[in-house]
Amino acid sequence: MKKRLHIAIFDGTLKTTAFINRLIRGLSGEHQVYVFGFNDQLTQKIPNVTYVPLGNTSGTMRLYWVSMGFALRVLFLKGNFRIFFTYCKLLATLKKQQLQQCNLSSAVALYNPDIFHVQWLSLLPWCEPFFKHPTMKIVLSQRGYQNNVRPFVTEEAMEYLRKVYPKLDGFHSVSKAMTKASNKVYANPQKIDRVVYSGFTFNKLPFSETYTRNETLQIISIGRPHWKKGYDYALKAMNFLQKQGVLFHYTIVGGSGNEELEYLVANYNLEASVTILPKVNQQKVYELMMQSDIFLLPSLEEGLPNVLIEAMGLGVPVIATDCGGVNELVDETTGILIPTRDAERMAQAIRFFAKTPLPIIHEQRLQARKRVMSRHSEKQMLAGMEALYFEVLGVD
Repeated sequence: MKKRLHIAIFDGTLKTTAFINRLIRGLSGEHQVYVFGFNDQLTQKIPNVTYVPLGNTSGTMRLYWVSMGFALRVLFLKGNFRIFFTYCKLLATLKKQQLQQCNLSSAVALYNPDIFHVQWLSLLPWCEPFFKHPTMKIVLSQRGYQNNVRPFVTEEAMEYLRKVYPKLDGFHSVSKAMTKASNKVYANPQKIDRVVYSGFTFNKLPFSETYTRNETLQIISIGRPHWKKGYDYALKAMNFLQKQGVLFHYTIVGGSGNEELEYLVANYNLEASVTILPKVNQQKVYELMMQSDIFLLPSLEEGLPNVLIEAMGLGVPVIATDCGGVNELVDETTGILIPTRDAERMAQAIRFFAKTPLPIIHEQRLQARKRVMSRHSEKQMLAGMEALYFEVLGVD
């Protein structure tokens, strides 16, 4: 019989991402799941999951009462006078960050999880008190900018991670490319680093069996206006297309209000051909995708973007840059893969797509959905994560 685990998900906030929510919901069916975070304003909670607020520095009184609650529980449930007196000193001086750290340590002591799953590299400094925990194992998720870029920005960052990584018990990588990036920081034959892809419920992603291409190509990109998303190269590619007489309309979802994007649109005279929308809910994202001829991923850095998986699952043809784990999904059978930072090649790929016979595009759509369904089911994600947890615990 499979052991029931106590799993703490440490995301820094209780408002976890869609991927982490799917993981939490799935794990909670078989295991006890706790979510630790520095806020407590959560309107929709996943059933059978325990949410543990640690206090927020922007809410002084709330942090005070949360900390007082931890102090009393540590005293009466654990009989730990030393920690209680530490709380008394911190509450008297209201040292906010130290109170948060003390709350996190108290939460670990009170709930005693088997697995402490850290979702973001930036949270590792909070975890230092647990590196020598006698029973609890620490697992770090590796995804996106946090692991592709952050470790390599400064020598200090790299030096810190090279000291910390050997103290972790396991690593979860969202792609094979992420494992390679992690090994540049720390590589060891005994290192437990397992690729577990993001999981989706594909019956919730409507797939259109038919496909038609608009005369004016409807191109869409989705994501926040961060430099790593490569929107400056995408807009430069649109400038090339406009000069070449290609009919198109390009929509960027999630970039509204960004001055750089607005400047580039005006500078290239693309006002009539580009729309920049604010962030919208998931259902609206799917609707906009399904109305588009092409999903364009112009990113410079990625882990394995969920939005790409969703586009392929929906049957939207994809043109994507070869970054992170993108080439684990996109090739000539499932879409068009192009180099990063190359606006001319991007424009060329869009022109090529516009002339590609529809039967070929339809076959790519079918192969794309088949590929993501074979690798990114929610069932596979949960099985992979459970296997990682049991491996670091040494449980067969």
